[in-house]
Amino acid sequence: MARSDALQGSLHLLVLKILARRGPLHGYAITTQIEEMSENVLRVEEGSLYPALHRMEEEGLIKAEWAVTPHNRRARVYEVTSAGRQQLEAQEARFHAVTGAVAHILEHA
Repeated sequence: MARSDALQGSLHLLVLKILARRGPLHGYAITTQIEEMSENVLRVEEGSLYPALHRMEEEGLIKAEWAVTPHNRRARVYEVTSAGRQQLEAQEARFHAVTGAVAHILEHA
């Protein structure tokens, strides 16, 4: 399975989880966190991340504001909202139910 294929359908969940745990981050930092935490199994392409962030912002799951990075560059920094935390909880529960069911089938088929 290609690394980007493994991410299909999970990007919103991963972004919400990382922002909920790590606090406000810019897009590149979100990408880096996903790649590092997955031990480079998952790769987030810029062409997938930024449209996803934009959709999530429109849906009220995250909010964004401009900030200056430690390297003195302007960057858009994203933060999870209370609606995003609720969505995260629901998506996480659904993810665990689905992966548990798949694991059960793989073990018992």
